[in-house]
Amino acid sequence: MDSANKKLYLKSFLAGGVASMCAKTSVAPLDRMKILLQGQNKYYKDLGVFSGLKTIVKKEGFSGLYKGNNAQMVRIFPYGAVQFVSFEMYRMILRKSFGQSHFHNFLAGSTAGITAVAITYPLDVVRACLAFQIKGEHVYSGIFDAFSRIIKKEGGMMNLYKGFSPAVIAVIPKIGLSFYSFEKIKYLCLEYAPDVCGQYNSYGEQNLTVFAKLLCGGFAGAVAQIISYPLDTARRKMQLSNLSPHHYRKGLFTTIFLTYYQDGIARGLYRGMTINFLKIPMVAVSFTVYELLKEHFNVNKILHS
Repeated sequence: MDSANKKLYLKSFLAGGVASMCAKTSVAPLDRMKILLQGQNKYYKDLGVFSGLKTIVKKEGFSGLYKGNNAQMVRIFPYGAVQFVSFEMYRMILRKSFGQSHFHNFLAGSTAGITAVAITYPLDVVRACLAFQIKGEHVYSGIFDAFSRIIKKEGGMMNLYKGFSPAVIAVIPKIGLSFYSFEKIKYLCLEYAPDVCGQYNSYGEQNLTVFAKLLCGGFAGAVAQIISYPLDTARRKMQLSNLSPHHYRKGLFTTIFLTYYQDGIARGLYRGMTINFLKIPMVAVSFTVYELLKEHFNVNKILHS
């Protein structure tokens, strides 16, 4: 890889990290509420999304809405950066090897998601454990304490990878479909409605308008979330198995079966899904900020030439 490509991938890495931080911070309260519902926390399991958010503020103050978000930011920058830059690299490899195809966006996205999850998964476990705690009943005092306790007192390094199998399986449709859907809709918009959805930048490239980017990102997020959500629920239950008797220490398929058997589809496998629909703007923000930063850095022109 020559120095020019290294600089371009570095810019893509930075753009992906910043975009993911902006997106996650915008929905951090909803993300914490989802964890509390998925994990069936005893104080929140019978509440809805908005009543739950009100209860968090009442019990823990406004800052309670962002509990675990510091750990999330530590995780999400490398996660988003690795995911986006890996997508660009894998897509370029597939294009050179097999030619142009929209299906390659799915393969590149899925592989990029797996790469990002594998690298940052322990931070996701720590973040989930911190976000699940309730004021006055803390087991972990912070990120480093959580790492230390999980390794020394809760089963060692392998406990930092609880729920890893559903996480990896989930990103294949979730991230793959996100990138595929976004790139496909982006192509359709610029191909069939360029006057409405497109605009030219100073380099003569035609890109989506900001509003069109948001719409494409939102649709891509909705498709991916619906398909992958049960795996996300299983992942959370496995991650939180040391903090609540409602969670399971078994394997992926046992966790999915027990969740379905005990609570059904709507209140079990898809519990908290309403929050994920409310979080669809997060995906829109992520793709939009990433695309805007790529345009600012002039990455598209060379990466896709």
